Amino acid sequence: MGSDERARKRLSRTPPRWATVGVLAFAGLCASFMFTLIVPLQAELPHLLNASREDTTWVVTITLLVAAVATPISGRLGDMYGKRRVVLTLLALLVVGSVIAAISGSIGGVLVGRGLQGAVSGVIPLGIAIMRDVLPPERLGTAVALMSATMGVGGAIGMPLAAYLAQNADWHGLFWLAAGLGAIGMILVPFTVPTDVLRFPGRLDVPGAIGMAIGLTGILLTVSRGADWGWTSPLTLICGIGGIVVLLLWGWYQLRTTDPLLDLRVAARPAVLFTNIAAIGMGFALFGSNVTFPQMLELPVETGSGFGLDLIGASLIIMPAGLVMMVLSPLSGWLERTIGPRILFTAGTAAIVIAYTLVLIWSTEVWHLLLSNIIIGVGIGFSFAAMPMIIMRAVPARETGASNGLNALFRSVGTSSASAVMGGVLASLSTNVEGIAVPTRQAFEVCFWLAIAAAVIALVLSLLIPKGDFIEPHPSLPTGR
Repeated sequence: MGSDERARKRLSRTPPRWATVGVLAFAGLCASFMFTLIVPLQAELPHLLNASREDTTWVVTITLLVAAVATPISGRLGDMYGKRRVVLTLLALLVVGSVIAAISGSIGGVLVGRGLQGAVSGVIPLGIAIMRDVLPPERLGTAVALMSATMGVGGAIGMPLAAYLAQNADWHGLFWLAAGLGAIGMILVPFTVPTDVLRFPGRLDVPGAIGMAIGLTGILLTVSRGADWGWTSPLTLICGIGGIVVLLLWGWYQLRTTDPLLDLRVAARPAVLFTNIAAIGMGFALFGSNVTFPQMLELPVETGSGFGLDLIGASLIIMPAGLVMMVLSPLSGWLERTIGPRILFTAGTAAIVIAYTLVLIWSTEVWHLLLSNIIIGVGIGFSFAAMPMIIMRAVPARETGASNGLNALFRSVGTSSASAVMGGVLASLSTNVEGIAVPTRQAFEVCFWLAIAAAVIALVLSLLIPKGDFIEPHPSLPTGR
């Protein structure tokens, strides 16, 4: 059999590109859904799990922690052993974790399940890396924009669905739903995602992975739990200072070891560094609206700072932001090719500044929040589409998975920070209404100012990204029709 005939047969067995992109986007939706899966249950978790409220907050925190640690590690594993293989492994962890949580009636089992669910967040940067491997340049931007949009779409669509199930079915059904979604992904991926043709074998830097996990855990515990523990408490200081020291030692080790978990010299390139730092601000802005807007919409009108909507109604007001991100994917891809990812990133960060400024000035009607949230969807859609493209133009192909994983990690730091900081502000600036502490109007205004500050910093950093710091993306491979 000649080489041409073998090539034709190989191409005939290759799945269509639209199927590859669609299934990877579905996996991304599953991953982002895990972060809002139990939002409707948060107030009832102490009763459902027979545990204290302090303990049940770990049901949210453990997912964020595992996601932050697992994402860059899974990206590195994908570069080494095959991205499709790692995607399937992460989806399998989602299924296992969801089943454990679904059959458990205690907080221990739910925490184990939620931790395993958090690992699936690595499929988003891995999906972007696969797209770089298999798509031609003219299609890459749109596909990456769609994959990036799933970070917001999954949560926006999933929140009203989770709210409906929580109000009308047994709470274990949420985890069975998650298990079913993961199983569908595991079935579809082998048939639609081509086998990796770009691998860069090497050894897994186990000490580097352990060191990064310990350091990040300390930092994220400080950010996410500092308000509850007390910012000057011994436990907070030990986690924060210890995490910083471990990460400094980890960085020293990474610069001196062969085949490190992450090439910090690549991560220090101005385009990569500024984009990653700006990603903290974008994550902060995205999760900031998830913290403040639902509370404003659901608080009773009598409090003077709420609109009295039920959980499903509030979720439907939040949902359009995610839908906007998805609808804008083709436009984001076209703009990336036309004006470049740097300008697109600047436009996205500017939109976030405008959105929070509007809600700071006008937030007396429900439609004011709806309009601002839609603009936030535009800004996040543009920004999240631009960041991976900036990263991929600045790193070699062998670093694609790990570098996108690192960018996702910085976004996770931003979301965790928003949850902790804004939660602390809303708790401290509250008033007593019929025996219940309710955030004041001033509390929400302070949160909006914080979001504006984070977005302004990201805007400035986007302007500092050097125009000439890009290298050509990896050549597209003929992997589909």
